[in-house]
Amino acid sequence: MDKEKEPEANNIENIEELLESEKKRSEDYLTRLKYLQADLENFKKRSERDAEQIRYYCTERIITSLLDVVDELELAVKNAEISKDTTYPLLEGVEMTLKKLRKVLEQEGVTQIDNPEGKTFDPSLHHAVAAEEREDVEEGTVLEEIRKGYILRGKVIRPTIVKVAVKPKNQSNKTEEKI
Repeated sequence: MDKEKEPEANNIENIEELLESEKKRSEDYLTRLKYLQADLENFKKRSERDAEQIRYYCTERIITSLLDVVDELELAVKNAEISKDTTYPLLEGVEMTLKKLRKVLEQEGVTQIDNPEGKTFDPSLHHAVAAEEREDVEEGTVLEEIRKGYILRGKVIRPTIVKVAVKPKNQSNKTEEKI
């Protein structure tokens, strides 16, 4: 009888070992599944965020082109005012068109960069194309706004083009530099 109980005990031990190994494997699969679910959720969130960002900035190229139209309309209004053109209805029509275009751009999240004249040059907002030697203002001060700059939802899409003040070169410094 002892011989009959011995194989049965071995069989129970084998079954318990198999059960234990299957539990570990099951826990491993469950852990992997949880990681995969978390990865999938992160991927969905990232994809949604990327898609939103693409939708947000997909209009950037056309808006940049429209800013050139705004510049041309502003120039037309300015020249008409300077020349005291008598075709007032035409000027009024251009001003109305400009006003509507600005409103559309504003609805799309476009804002104009504040006039930087008299302020310190900021390379993240301004693009210097000219420098003028001046003693009466601090170096790096914006002297003139040449073309307006714009921001689309916090991103500079066109920097303001400016003229910046620089310190005059002293004649004594030049001779010292040559030596």
